[in-house]
Amino acid sequence: MLPILYSFRRCPYAMRARWALLEAGLLVQWREIELRAKPAAMLEASAKGTVPVLVLADGTVIEESLELMHWALAQADPRDCLGAGDLDPWVGENDGVFKHHLDRFKYSDRYPEADRSTHQQEGRAILKGWNDRIRAAGWLAGERMGLADAALWPFVRQWRIADPQGFDADPELEPLRGWLNRFLQAPAFERLMQRADPWDPGGQQHLFPADAIAVPTDQPLFHLALASDWHQAQNDGEYSVSTRGLMLEQVGFIHCSWREQVDATYDRFYADAGEVLLLEIDPALVSAPLRGDAIPTGELFPHLYGPLPLHAVRDVSHR
Repeated sequence: MLPILYSFRRCPYAMRARWALLEAGLLVQWREIELRAKPAAMLEASAKGTVPVLVLADGTVIEESLELMHWALAQADPRDCLGAGDLDPWVGENDGVFKHHLDRFKYSDRYPEADRSTHQQEGRAILKGWNDRIRAAGWLAGERMGLADAALWPFVRQWRIADPQGFDADPELEPLRGWLNRFLQAPAFERLMQRADPWDPGGQQHLFPADAIAVPTDQPLFHLALASDWHQAQNDGEYSVSTRGLMLEQVGFIHCSWREQVDATYDRFYADAGEVLLLEIDPALVSAPLRGDAIPTGELFPHLYGPLPLHAVRDVSHR
């Protein structure tokens, strides 16, 4: 049984939770809610009445977005987001004082006693500090993307929505804009912002991501590997190449194929690659999540969201 996710498309807390589910290669039952008509099943699971809420198969309820992100990446963290730097100072500032200013800047009609321009100035000062950090290090917590970046970008997006012209024209926020665009222009953004009708127990039951399927474990998967990469894996103890020339930590998953997809994949990417091997994988022997994801053409391919253990490869042949 898949976990159940209660979510609201535009909520930044729910957005960062969905980002983590995508990153970890997980599939969940998706219950999009209406804020003015929260379903009784959600309120029974979590009386706080806010999203996200994740109900696991054993009945465990995760009702805080950061806890949900940690849970998802504990299942699989192919780009090692959890190990990329300290999360607490960034999230503390974002979820506390920055969110306070963001609400009063973006939703000034809800806070008639607040001075919008003051909150804009205070919020921008925080953004300027994040901007300077990104300028110096590349990301918030270090030289590569970490959980802090994933947790904060939905809120920076909300700030931009409140004043897109001002945000885009601010000469002192150029690194921050580039950082935000790494998320907005990534394929994952369109997937995590997919739309669904509000959940109804008697209506269509959606999955998230909506363009994905579970991978059956009773039929083999295949992966084309350069012979040199496979030989290196024997020394490393596991195989971590995503596809030709790219590693798992760069892409976030290992490309696989079903049997009928192997020939077209070889012709497109490996025909001139020299010695190529075909790895036959027993999906029941891998521990990392497997998910069938749609490519831009709509065709589904199986993806492995973690390294491939050598014992899961039951046959190796020359292609």
